[in-house]
Amino acid sequence: MTPRDASDDNSSRWSDLDRPPLNAASLRRGLVREGGLWSEVELVQRTGSTNSDLVALAAAGKAAEGTVLVAEEQTAGRGRLDRQWTAPARSGLFFSVLLTPSGVPVERWGWLPLLTGVAVATGLARAAGIDTALKWPNDVLVTVGDEERKVGGILAERAGDDAVVVGVGINVTLRADELPVPQAGSLALAGAVTTDRDPLLRAVLRALEDWYGRWRSAGGDPVASGLQETYAAGCATLGRVVRAELPGDRSLVGEAVAIDGDGRLVLATEDGMQEPVGAGDIVHLRPA
Repeated sequence: MTPRDASDDNSSRWSDLDRPPLNAASLRRGLVREGGLWSEVELVQRTGSTNSDLVALAAAGKAAEGTVLVAEEQTAGRGRLDRQWTAPARSGLFFSVLLTPSGVPVERWGWLPLLTGVAVATGLARAAGIDTALKWPNDVLVTVGDEERKVGGILAERAGDDAVVVGVGINVTLRADELPVPQAGSLALAGAVTTDRDPLLRAVLRALEDWYGRWRSAGGDPVASGLQETYAAGCATLGRVVRAELPGDRSLVGEAVAIDGDGRLVLATEDGMQEPVGAGDIVHLRPA
């Protein structure tokens, strides 16, 4: 689906006063600066998937590094393994960014979803005033009541030989009766001090710029950049016994004990072995 500019749908712009539209001009003023990472912020009213759109723009040579594509509504948002991610218009943050990590070996690009998770958690903690946690490999968690719930997800896709598109979806104002599954949550349900999406998006993108700069300056080294230690400190998966469901109806059960240098989750199994599993290897990761 071809994205449409946000101004194309003024008839429904104020149909839900609890969910005002994002301000594209304000976002550009706050994020695009000389010498900074973000080169352009494009806001569209509705599209299928910001990731698919930005991958296509990159392939056509129509997007530079630092392009941010934001949608007020996604009709075909995707998570890992093409799982669907949908939400009411203006109820969340749905955006993708284009990164070209020159100087970083390709084998370290697998850290980009984890780096983005750290940035999302950092930005939300600062702007929304809530505790967040990360579920390996690509989920962001908040606490609703006394229960951990998924509030966001991350999807990274290659865009040619030298670029990666990273997409983020965050539930901001979803009410309990709007949640797609009982395990989902939103910033509003978690007691966020604000659900104003403009400062939330700016905080997340500024944190992403900061962490991406550190990581790239270190040649993608997760130790030297501090990324591996920071991700592990915020990862709710570590210390828990989990079942990694693998292709071919196989599974591996063990205690999640570490994130290794390649961003893989290390499971300590009952037979005393330590088995790393990569994000591309698993179908589901569940409590055992």
